[in-house]
Amino acid sequence: MVQINASIAVQVLPMTSDKSDVIRIVDHVIDYINDTRIAYQVGAFETTLEGDYDQLMTILKALPLVAAEITDIPVMIYSKINMSPHGNVLTIAEKTDKYC
Repeated sequence: MVQINASIAVQVLPMTSDKSDVIRIVDHVIDYINDTRIAYQVGAFETTLEGDYDQLMTILKALPLVAAEITDIPVMIYSKINMSPHGNVLTIAEKTDKYC
């Protein structure tokens, strides 16, 4: 079982006003995140991932390259990182289940 000692929120923002390009690029990045088999939750503005800190940083580092696989539109990546070496971070479920 993967230790949950970190969570990150990531927003991938293609620098275009073409909505279909934005959706295409963001969907491609989310497909990549899904393929990593890390726990994640997609929101309206960002996607939250949780798991091992090093694994999450590897994923975060890859995101601009993943977007570049299908476009040469510049992409901004915004992230928030919550990490505890002792595994004391709140899980996605602990943060959001009470609202479902």
